[in-house]
Amino acid sequence: MASVSIPACTTALLLDIEGTTTPITFVKDILFPYIREHLEDHLSTHWEEDECKQDVHLLKKQIEEDMRQNRACPVHTVDQTVHTDEEKAIREVMENVMWQMAADRKSTALKQLQGHMWRAAYTSGRIKGEIYPDVVPSVKMWRERGMKVYIYSSGSVEAQKLLFGYSVEGDVLDLFDGHFDTTIGAKVDSKSYERIAERIGCQPEEITFLTDVSREAKAAEEAGLNVLLVVRPGNMELTDEESAQYNLITSFSQLQLTGRA
Repeated sequence: MASVSIPACTTALLLDIEGTTTPITFVKDILFPYIREHLEDHLSTHWEEDECKQDVHLLKKQIEEDMRQNRACPVHTVDQTVHTDEEKAIREVMENVMWQMAADRKSTALKQLQGHMWRAAYTSGRIKGEIYPDVVPSVKMWRERGMKVYIYSSGSVEAQKLLFGYSVEGDVLDLFDGHFDTTIGAKVDSKSYERIAERIGCQPEEITFLTDVSREAKAAEEAGLNVLLVVRPGNMELTDEESAQYNLITSFSQLQLTGRA
């Protein structure tokens, strides 16, 4: 694909992670299976610790909200192998987490627990964050040209920092000026992008958002942001209408910062 210019008024770039800076396969094939494989052990080991208690409290609040909204929730069946209240509680939490993951939920409660579990995997070296090879050199160049660069992902801020702090490129956290997650709002809600602009301290039209998801692009555009859709291997295929509606890039290196030395 050819080079794509971003508006001269742009002062900040806002980047999605999955499918934009990082292969979808890293999330689907490495991060998510790690949660499924280690969830029971994590809960059993840390059940009485404050951090785990907070995670479970958030999950229970999410269940209550889902029930109020009449959303489907896992039905608890009697398991004859469970003998104690703690084992029963852990099993119920596991059922809910597995259900949310199967439904590809982006709830803050789920993302917080996942972030805490991934922390152990990253810090022990069992997992290293994958980043497309064009990302780091491009972000460095943008920053040299005076751009601010932020991350906005449905993964928790902690999970974001782990990915970039323990990446295949080493610790690249200093390349980013800030991080946003679903605590500021859902990525398909235009109000979230208005809040981000306010938090950054600039006008929405001064931000260019890079994502692989057209629904997120639409929400950002409605808030007044400039948008580029990122086309990477394994990303969801775009419709002809989506391809025609947005500027597309396959690599960060295609971005041209107009009007900047």
